[in-house]
Amino acid sequence: QLQLVESGGGSVQPGGSLRLSCTASGFTLDNYAVGWFRQAPGKAREAVSCAPRSDDSTYSTDSVKGRFTASRDNAKNTFYLQMNRLKPEDTAVYYCVAVQKDYCSGPYDFWGQGTQVTVSS
Repeated sequence: QLQLVESGGGSVQPGGSLRLSCTASGFTLDNYAVGWFRQAPGKAREAVSCAPRSDDSTYSTDSVKGRFTASRDNAKNTFYLQMNRLKPEDTAVYYCVAVQKDYCSGPYDFWGQGTQVTVSS
């Protein structure tokens, strides 16, 4: 079955860290740009970060720059979102995505199932 499977969400206090993982099943990520979206209650879905297909650069939305880092390990067919210095406003359901393009842009070929991240004291 072709799918992305996410893991790593949870609850954390402000200032804490979490790492989300997303593993591809049934296909290899080498030919895909991969990234992360999030959706908070009552808000629109927001693009968070992207790791392009074939270079080592990553891109993040301004609200998470310097705190979140996207990365990929093609050998493990997995990509990650390292989230540091988390804030309550980072609370959302996080989705991983993959698209067979050089950079992240829709429509995406695959979406993960979503994982809840809650930042609260």
